Amino acid sequence: MNATTRNNTMNITDKIAVTTEELAALLSCGRKTAIQIGRDAEACIQYGKRVLWNVSRVKTHLDAISA
Repeated sequence: MNATTRNNTMNITDKIAVTTEELAALLSCGRKTAIQIGRDAEACIQYGKRVLWNVSRVKTHLDAISA
């Protein structure tokens, strides 16, 4: 099986789906907190073993819960 090629030339904020590590960087939090926020937002995209997070759903969720 081939390893996933990472495209580091694109800005994280321009992506529609990000990895868990990129989501944590985008949210400025740890991996565990990023996963919890992603699950609360129902933003998980699973394709085989790969897990991605829908950025627009996360942003919508954070806007909804912010005061």
